[in-house]
Amino acid sequence: MDGKIDGLITGPDGLDRCWWPGDDDLYRRYHDEEWGRPVADDRRLFEKICLEGFQSGLSWLTILRKRENFRRAFAGFDAEAIVAFDEQDMDRLLTDAGIVRHRGKIEAVLNNARRFLELRDREGSFAAFVWGYEPDPATRPTQPTKAELCANSVTAESTALSKELRKRGWAFVGPTTCYAFMQSMGLVNDHVHGCAVRASVEAARDAFVRPRR
Repeated sequence: MDGKIDGLITGPDGLDRCWWPGDDDLYRRYHDEEWGRPVADDRRLFEKICLEGFQSGLSWLTILRKRENFRRAFAGFDAEAIVAFDEQDMDRLLTDAGIVRHRGKIEAVLNNARRFLELRDREGSFAAFVWGYEPDPATRPTQPTKAELCANSVTAESTALSKELRKRGWAFVGPTTCYAFMQSMGLVNDHVHGCAVRASVEAARDAFVRPRR
């Protein structure tokens, strides 16, 4: 045993990171530059919750590799553009080999675009609504391990967020999907203890100005 913390892998640059990007360069950049860094931009948040819905039953790497295709197919995840999609657009999406051609998930994006606009109009911003579900930092592990993270794919906050979104008519937003969304958008810092980017992610969260309703 070399004493390395469980859940860390050493990259070709010699840095220890969370285990899940493996040796894929695209995945490693996503881990280093995006995952866990706080986001307050409504369109980015809407894009991510839609893509998390597409991930259901698949790996995030599969979706990440297709992300630019999804952006082209769904008008850059501009909700106002998406709500104008018609049957021709649905046919186009169902035959687009560059995305995941799942009718239910595609229909969920079209539905959720309407729900997003309704929520934004009511709450002022989607970001303010989402960040209202940020867990109390005092309840979060300060030195998370792989075992802890793998055992906790649902939290009270992700369950509450899912329940409220579903009540408002959203689709493909179950508690597990919502927690993955919260992890990626920086509502929690779930980089494993010892990960080379954990401290910079925490610093970004400390400096982040939370959007308020």
